[in-house]
Amino acid sequence: MSVPLVAPPAGWADTRAVGRLLSRVSTMCLVELQKLRRDRSELVTRAIQPALWLIIFGETFSRLRAIPTGNTPYLDFLAPGILAQSALFIAIFYGIQIIWERDAGILGKLLVTPTPRAALVTGKAFAAGVRALAQAVIVLILAAILGVALTVNPLKLLGAAVALVLGSAFFCCLSIVIAGLVLSRDRLMGIGQAITMPLFFASNALYPVDLMPHWLKVVSYINPLSYEVDALRGLLIGTPAHLLLDFGVLAVAGALAIGVASGLLGRLAR
Repeated sequence: MSVPLVAPPAGWADTRAVGRLLSRVSTMCLVELQKLRRDRSELVTRAIQPALWLIIFGETFSRLRAIPTGNTPYLDFLAPGILAQSALFIAIFYGIQIIWERDAGILGKLLVTPTPRAALVTGKAFAAGVRALAQAVIVLILAAILGVALTVNPLKLLGAAVALVLGSAFFCCLSIVIAGLVLSRDRLMGIGQAITMPLFFASNALYPVDLMPHWLKVVSYINPLSYEVDALRGLLIGTPAHLLLDFGVLAVAGALAIGVASGLLGRLAR
């Protein structure tokens, strides 16, 4: 007499599906990071621009005291903004890599695998975040050398890392969305260069939002970079911040961007 099979627990299939999805996301992220191992000099070269902002812009405006930051020294105020800027510059051109993979036939091969498109995009998004973290270490070391009073609380440093990864993931997906619309490296490069500085200047990275004209305040409130900077500033140097709002906006913006980018991924492979 045969023994009846025991039915799997409720939700077992869903748990396995989520596990497979996370495994594929982590695999795609590791594949992306392997490219960084082959050219570690990229971290150093990309750190030059934020270093110049801190050393030249930060030191000069600290002497002028032209920007009211309360009891916070301007260089301390500026450092988290430059940290977010460096992550933005890494992530916003990630779409160029997608177009290169399309031209090399790699993207088409990835799309015919069982891996969901959302997993492909999420893997690339979080790889951009890990790249940003690697560069952030260089920027934070330089900031500490310049005398910025950074926190040493490991939980706050971990929170800052999460904010940096979420912000980078959003801007990486934004780049993939643009790539899916323009389908050309040259056009993507032009659009990326056209929007990076407006995103940067229309945030609270360089100056408090209170100094902005009304129309620019509106832009700042819908700019995810402002929430990333606010979280980094609150965690790293202890200024008042709205951490729940900041992380909520970054998480929702990242999820929406992943969804849109996943929808446009197939258009790139046509």
